[in-house]
Amino acid sequence: MQSQKGQKIDINSEYPCPCRRRGHLVPITLTEALGCNRCQQIFVVDESGYVMEQLSTHYPYKKAWRWTGHRWSTIHGSLGESYLPVALGIVLVLLIVWLPLALHSQKGPGIIVWALLAVLLAVLPAMMVWLAYRR
Repeated sequence: MQSQKGQKIDINSEYPCPCRRRGHLVPITLTEALGCNRCQQIFVVDESGYVMEQLSTHYPYKKAWRWTGHRWSTIHGSLGESYLPVALGIVLVLLIVWLPLALHSQKGPGIIVWALLAVLLAVLPAMMVWLAYRR
């Protein structure tokens, strides 16, 4: 089994592109950056030399990778940088709060109103996640 420990990234070497399987990263002349010859993305290596970040203006959080010697390994951001835990937390709160309220309300149309409200409030985080992760 191969180690997932990162290796130091050499700016003067060629690497496969972490975004596309067919592209290759090549050094950009007179800069300390690497560019993909296929997808035209630009990447920089951090000060430690072990992590490469994608320079992008349209993505709210920087994507980062670590070179394992054979392939790129994605570095996941912190919990606060992801919409998924927030969306799951909101859905969990909805189930804990809204479900007992809906079941406690035994009036005929009352349970339908509570159920529709819970579904609408659950769709909002799903839309946030979809908008955040779509390309």
